[in-house]
Amino acid sequence: MSLTYREIKGQYKALQQTFEYMVAKRAEFTAFVREQAVTSVTFVGSGSSYCLSEAAAFSFRLRASLPALSLAAGDLMLHADRYRSMLTGTLAIAPSRSGSTSEVVEALRLIQSEERIPVLSISCVADSPLSAKADFALELPWAFDDSVCQTRTVTNLYAANLLLAAFLAGDEDLIADMQAAIHQGEAYMARVENDIRRVSDFAWTNAVVLADGELQGLAAEGAIALTEIAKTQAHAYHLLDVRHGPMVTVGPDTLVIAALSDSGIDHQRNLMRDIKDRGATVIAFADRADAAPHDIVDLAFTTERPLDPAVRGIPFIFIPQIAALANAERHGINPDQPDGLVAWVKL
Repeated sequence: MSLTYREIKGQYKALQQTFEYMVAKRAEFTAFVREQAVTSVTFVGSGSSYCLSEAAAFSFRLRASLPALSLAAGDLMLHADRYRSMLTGTLAIAPSRSGSTSEVVEALRLIQSEERIPVLSISCVADSPLSAKADFALELPWAFDDSVCQTRTVTNLYAANLLLAAFLAGDEDLIADMQAAIHQGEAYMARVENDIRRVSDFAWTNAVVLADGELQGLAAEGAIALTEIAKTQAHAYHLLDVRHGPMVTVGPDTLVIAALSDSGIDHQRNLMRDIKDRGATVIAFADRADAAPHDIVDLAFTTERPLDPAVRGIPFIFIPQIAALANAERHGINPDQPDGLVAWVKL
């Protein structure tokens, strides 16, 4: 059994710890944000953390009524002076596995060199360089992945980011749905894992991950997992946007993983049918039976109960993680140590 597999299967146990920790920090966090009197939020990350930053920025715009953007840490590090006008009055939030990625730490140092910009860090180790730089540090060491590729870490950082938005919005329903998703997680993994392995057991050479809204950043992370772990080309698109060019890459050698919503169901069914007509193998995920096109795709399943659209990302990300791992196993690839990658970049 690979370390990556153990970390994937251990993510819900870690999520429960993250949920309890974040709820305990709720009052302190909301007081901190009020004290800063910020007018916007800027998420900063690299690689997987940048994908999570994209999702988090969407959540803050949608739920917390705060202008929010995400910046790739390397981009910000190289162009800090050029982007400085965008950062006036912002709160910088940096989610990170290691808390040591050079681009993140240096980018934050540069933007703070001429004016005070408050920093909130979320790292999966204690006492990291990022925590030392932050005005408010959150630490989730139980979510740290020892494998090069992030799986458990990703899910926990996504949940932490989403809870921050929920706290600011006072969204008690989202918080309750988060706990519900965690409670059903072990049974969910046991129920769907073998089917994901079975349906993805063919000679696919590229993968497409489709999702909208807050899940689009997470879909991009799913594509990274498929690329890193399975060493195959993978890309993420908005659902209907796949028709606008990327559809030409979809064929019999393509695995498509789609997060479907409970609106525009007919349009989504038509899209799934068009993708199947091109010969692709399709796994569709939804949170209610009427949105899951069982009669069209190769595999469709739902959660045990309806969930907030963003919370659905927690069970959804398990699909590309397991599909990537199964493909690596078939090809004799060590998922714990992909060639050419390191756990975090030090410049």
